Parts: sequence; C-alpha cells; structure tokens
Amino acid sequence: MTRDVTSAYRIEGAARQGQWVVTVDHAANTVPEDVNGGTLGLSEADMGRHIAFDPGALGVARALARGLGAPMIAATFSRLVIDPNRGEGDPTLLMQLCDGLIIPGNRHADAAEVDRRLALYHRPYHRAVAQLLAAREAPVVIAIHSFTRQLQGHAPRPWHVGVLYAGDARLARPLIARLNDEPGLCVGDNAPYAGHLPGSSMDRHGGVPRRLHALIEVRNDLIRTRAEQEVWGRRLAPILEAALRVARTQGASHTKLGGLDDETRTALEAAAFRRLLQHLDARKDVQNIDMMNLTGFCRNCLSRWYGEAAAARGIRMDKEAARQAVYGMPYAKWKEAHQTEATEAQKAAFAKSAPDAP
Repeated sequence: MTRDVTSAYRIEGAARQGQWVVTVDHAANTVPEDVNGGTLGLSEADMGRHIAFDPGALGVARALARGLGAPMIAATFSRLVIDPNRGEGDPTLLMQLCDGLIIPGNRHADAAEVDRRLALYHRPYHRAVAQLLAAREAPVVIAIHSFTRQLQGHAPRPWHVGVLYAGDARLARPLIARLNDEPGLCVGDNAPYAGHLPGSSMDRHGGVPRRLHALIEVRNDLIRTRAEQEVWGRRLAPILEAALRVARTQGASHTKLGGLDDETRTALEAAAFRRLLQHLDARKDVQNIDMMNLTGFCRNCLSRWYGEAAAARGIRMDKEAARQAVYGMPYAKWKEAHQTEATEAQKAAFAKSAPDAP
C-alpha cells in the first residue's frame, strides 16, 4: 500500500531548529475520502464539536510554535477516524459510540478496517513526530489540546487551562507553578483529565523515551477566534521557556534517581515488572475485572503496554504474543482455566470506572 503520508499530518516551521516540538493530535475534523467517501454520517454540527476534534487547538499551537522557534506537527484527520492520542490496542482507538451518539461510519468497522486506518493515518503521523524529535538533541515535546467548559449533565469546569502528566512531571510541575503565577488564571493540575494514558501520544513520545514533555489543555470557549488563539499561543511561549529552565536546573536529581544511571534504573524497573508478573501468576484467583475496578488496569492492560513498548522499538508483536508474555500461556487457555463469570455488581462497578481522557 502506497500513500503520500503528508495526507495524515502537516508540519509547519520544519526548518526551525529549536529544541521544542509542538504537536496537535486533534487538530482537524476532516474525514478523508477513502473513509466512507469522506463522511462518518454525522451532522455538520456534531462534526464541529469536541467529539470530532479540539476546537482552537491548532491556532494556539501555531502561535506557540512561532513563539518558541519550534516546528509544529498536526494530524489532519478527525479523532473519530482513528484517534492519534490512543495506543494501537486502546479500546477507544476507533469509537463506534461517543457522547451518546452512534458513529454510523464506524459502526461496522472491523479489525481489518481499524488496521487500514492505522496504516493510512495513525502510524504515519507518529512516525513523523518521532522523526522530528529524533532530529534534535535533548528535544522537548509539548502537546496542545482544548476542552469543553461543560459536559452534558455535569457542572461547569472552572479551569481556564490544565496541564496533564503521568509519572514524569519534570516539566509539568514548574509549568503549573508558572501558570499559577499568572493573574486571573484557574489552572488544572492533571485536570480536566488525568494525564495517565498508556500508549497516548505523550506517553509514546515523551514518557517512554524519558523526554521532557507536557500536555496543555486550553478551554475552548477562550480560543474561539484566531485573535484569541494567537494571544494564548504568545502567552504560553515565555511561560514554557521559564518552566523549561527550571526543569533543566533540577534535571540531574530527577534523571539520576538515587544516583542511578538510566541503564541501571531500567534494569531495576524490568526486574520489578518480572516480579509483578510472577505475583499475578501466583494469584490467578484475582480477576481482571476486579483489578480494573480497583486500580484502573489489569493483565490485558499490561499486555497492551508490552506490545506498545515493542512497537515503539520497531518490533512487530501481535496481541496474542503480547498477552502470552504476560499470562504465561495462551490467553484463551488462561480464560478457560481461571476466568470466572462477572457478577452484576462487578459489571456495574466497571461501567462507572471508565476514566475521561483527552
């Protein structure tokens, strides 16, 4: 299959040589012609909502990239086509139901269609992001998203801007502190969403390779016009530069935790992971659904992350191989021997436990 991969993304300011790279995963609400003839069967109004893209994010990112002297890369397809801010094994990668709406163009999408869209859009976009980052020494990646002020049936969100992060908060912490110094701003700390999203764009390009990174969410009613987007982009640029100076100053204590070099720390983390697998193997009575309800992850999540880590290193590994690495046997055999039927109470708890995500 051949394709002009730039149909999956656009890069602006490619000649800028700064250390920053600005990404916009949800920049567009475009449905390409080769996806159901260019429509998912939703109204123009629905395609203009946050379910299809992040309104205003592209304009903010453009202004920010100019202010930082950085390239900007933006996906050119709707998140409803396939979500570039999800790992390949994530169940929300291709949504068939979103915010109470059935997505007609996705309703009958099977595994082959998912893989086709991955090959045409998701993977080319992430390859291009990786190439931009690899061309820089000690690159820093910043993702721009936007969020709605109020979800249906929920109270209005108070934040003007939020910073999302997972385990590595080297840049996020000083960024939040600097934003809190700005007059009149209500700043979300891992809000309006939780930053822990394994396989997401920031996890893939920031967390896993241990690059400085953060995800910024700007409330979309504040960036409706081009002028407002320009103001926010220009405002964020010096704030990010100041946060980066702090992160660089404090970097040694974070990157060499306990005096360990990266190779030793990675070896210790791998040993801890193997111990976790041994523990789970000894406790086959612990059901995946209980793990999900209590902790937000299970054995299947571990296998998905394992496969995504392999993919990040260019290693082809199918879902079954990744699961066998975690379960210690074929998944179907494990289910037959050890998985019990979920109770109604377990199912109800699981339905309530699905987190919001950007």
